[in-house]
Amino acid sequence: MSRIVIFGAGGRAGRAVAAEARQRGHQVTAVVRDPARHVDLAADEVLAGDVTDPADVARVAAGHDAAVNASADLAADPATFFPAAAHALLDGLTRARVSRLVTVGLASVLDTASGTPLMDTPGYPQEYRSFYLGHAAGTAALHAATTDLDWLVLSPAGDFDHAAGRTGLYRVATADAASRISYPDFAVAVLEEIENPARHRVHLGVEAG
Repeated sequence: MSRIVIFGAGGRAGRAVAAEARQRGHQVTAVVRDPARHVDLAADEVLAGDVTDPADVARVAAGHDAAVNASADLAADPATFFPAAAHALLDGLTRARVSRLVTVGLASVLDTASGTPLMDTPGYPQEYRSFYLGHAAGTAALHAATTDLDWLVLSPAGDFDHAAGRTGLYRVATADAASRISYPDFAVAVLEEIENPARHRVHLGVEAG
């Protein structure tokens, strides 16, 4: 059994990861902005925390083996929020001696089979481009890090299937706008990379297996 701290545990991806982790027998600490709004989370402990504050990250992550970052702040400037979260996690998790970080990424910035980022392919929606670029900046901050933290960015290869359930199956895939994976199966992929880390310091997409 491992102790896993999940930032952004109140969102759909975070909730799925917390549920999968508990099902596998791990001890889960859920980190959210307001614990009073998330009393139903599948977690051993629910704490208030700021993923953009290195000291706060270190505080809530102390004593844990691995971390998952599923956080987003739709009210914040993406160009500021995602790099700030990446830097705070790199600093805070290193201070807390957490060895593994899996961050929930975005398919839009993942390369397609042709090597072109999905967001730059013909017909791809551009109204959220600032959000895409914010995610990309967060991943770039991880790539530029000089700490020893072992990180992985994992995203759907296309998008989430909001209605599908858990099959326990998934596969690694390049970006494809038509690709889908359920939240529970995405959580399986995250937990597999925590329990048996096989991929390191890259951004990978996963889809239904």
